[in-house]
Amino acid sequence: MKVLVINPGSTSTKVAVYEDGKQTWVANEQHSPAEISVFAHVNEQLAYREDTVRRMLAKAGIPLEFDAVMARGGLLQPTPGGVYAVDDALIHDLIYARMEHVCNLGALIADKIAKEVGCPAFIADPEVVDEFMPEARVSGIPEIERISIFHALNQKAVARKYARENGVPYSDLNLIVVHLGGGISVGAHLHGKVVDVNNALNGDGPFSPERAGTVPADQLVDLCFSGKYTQREIKKMLNGRGGLAAHLGITDMREISARATEGLEPYKSMVEAMAYAVGKEVGSRAVALRGNIDAIILTGGIARDTYFVDLLRSWIEWIGPIVLIPGEDEMGSLATNAFGAIDGSLPVMYYRPEHPCVEHDIAKA
Repeated sequence: MKVLVINPGSTSTKVAVYEDGKQTWVANEQHSPAEISVFAHVNEQLAYREDTVRRMLAKAGIPLEFDAVMARGGLLQPTPGGVYAVDDALIHDLIYARMEHVCNLGALIADKIAKEVGCPAFIADPEVVDEFMPEARVSGIPEIERISIFHALNQKAVARKYARENGVPYSDLNLIVVHLGGGISVGAHLHGKVVDVNNALNGDGPFSPERAGTVPADQLVDLCFSGKYTQREIKKMLNGRGGLAAHLGITDMREISARATEGLEPYKSMVEAMAYAVGKEVGSRAVALRGNIDAIILTGGIARDTYFVDLLRSWIEWIGPIVLIPGEDEMGSLATNAFGAIDGSLPVMYYRPEHPCVEHDIAKA
């Protein structure tokens, strides 16, 4: 079995081929700000990104002969985790997505190539996976509902990996998974469902290298109406220029931790504060699991940072056993889901946004 995996990022396009579960080729083309800046909106990049994928395959001499094309999921309407067939409903909601991000283009490119090849196209565990328990949705303002946006692909992948390595079904475990990257998400995995997680894109939770996380609401309102900033500037404070970027002017945790290790300020204090903020979020997820926790899994790029991990460990080791699965293998995770869909070990579902809750039946192929 041969699978093509497509993963468009903000400044890159990653493409890989897997045969019988093993990666046989991978390429990553970087896009300069000058190239991207000519597009006013993400959807305008579709032809450019599709051409990039086709050119990369042609340069490598890889023919368009695949059993499936798998793409990174986009910012759809809330939907349970799993593998989804790319169909008209899914394509429509990616084209008219409520939030712009280049990941929305992955399935659109996959669909075009798959139709040409004559094979199915899939996405898996998109960022908007929503398996919340009802209590987790409610905020103190009726017009504002807590929403699920997080690193679903990697969180689900490492949770399943932990389950396999321990010979226990994922559906039998209670896990707290902490994705540590440019954004930080902390999910409570209750018997295979992420029943609570912070909005790691632009909402709440711990601050991170690039994002503000939860901030005092009253002071944020004052800032919004101060006349000093536009709506766009405020949103960039929350996502892109918040967190360590705002306090330190840099986001590279290797450099920040190196300075913190030497005792340099404000780097040392800020890393300690971020570890504390993440620790508080882990404690919150422990409540969601009623203290019944099989493991706390630390993953993402910052999980390789021993200085930060040791700080975080000091806050949370009393909650449950800590397991390190550093980094993230988005391409491998996508491929694994594709092979599961092909061989029938994973159900293929259809995106139906009118039924976002996990209690609803999902049509299966």
